[in-house]
Amino acid sequence: MKDINEKRVKYLYEAVQQGTVRAAADKLNVSPSAVSRQIALLEEELATTLIERHRTGVTVTEAGAVVLTYYRELRSHQEECLSKLNSLHGLQSGHINLAVGEGFVGDLMSDPLPEFNRRFPNLTLSVTTGGTNKVMRLIEEDQAHVGLVFHPPNQPSIRTQVKKRQPLCVIVAPGHPLLLLGRPVTLHEAQAYPYALQDGQFGIRQLLAIVEFKERIRLSPQVTTNSIGVLTHFVRSKMGVTFLPAFVVAREVADGQLFAIAIEHPILASGEAHMITRLGRQLPEGPLMLLQHLKTWMRAFKSGGD
Repeated sequence: MKDINEKRVKYLYEAVQQGTVRAAADKLNVSPSAVSRQIALLEEELATTLIERHRTGVTVTEAGAVVLTYYRELRSHQEECLSKLNSLHGLQSGHINLAVGEGFVGDLMSDPLPEFNRRFPNLTLSVTTGGTNKVMRLIEEDQAHVGLVFHPPNQPSIRTQVKKRQPLCVIVAPGHPLLLLGRPVTLHEAQAYPYALQDGQFGIRQLLAIVEFKERIRLSPQVTTNSIGVLTHFVRSKMGVTFLPAFVVAREVADGQLFAIAIEHPILASGEAHMITRLGRQLPEGPLMLLQHLKTWMRAFKSGGD
């Protein structure tokens, strides 16, 4: 067997990441036939099938997954080497990929990220938002160094660096009848009003799904969305209520635009904010500095985890 051709592995990686050979070709700025040819040559050199082609795209075989793991580890080692070289010059350069649930954006951008940028102006960042499932995938595949997620499922390849209990609250507009109760409310009381929820790719909805299963109820939201902005506007427009951790709407609560009411429910009270990395990945100096900074500065994680 010949040595692994890293250039050809890159073509394989992009085809799997993008889902189709054509999309990989667009990303690499080459023709689809060039991508197919490089993958075919790699399969010939390694004497094994690496991808399976379907009408809708490509999927990786077990052998292909092994090759992609090698490629990700190789990139990680290269990144670590460059990071150590950069650290010799006092973090004069470097790039950090951060993946976050949308609910963390307000907290992240209020003080933590501006302060980090002030301290390390030569470091650049990419911030990608998405649901819990997407953020965890980006971390697993080394497309992001650090992830911020709400109540992620247990996954052997994911390491939680810090977590903090963040119960779900019912979010209401000023003057809402639930405020007149002057106490935590039950889920049944909150459900008496129209409500909007995130869709199933988000940790908040997955936590609510556990309640549905345990209590044999079915939640029927008036609006389902993948946007925190839609949820908060739904409430501010007095169309109904929603369910979010209080830190997500901290600024709106401080301004008196929204109110967060505690819910008396053991499962909803068990929600957690997690800062995650891939288990076994040695973070470069820049991402490591950002991780430590966010542990101290973010409202969602202050005072440590449970």
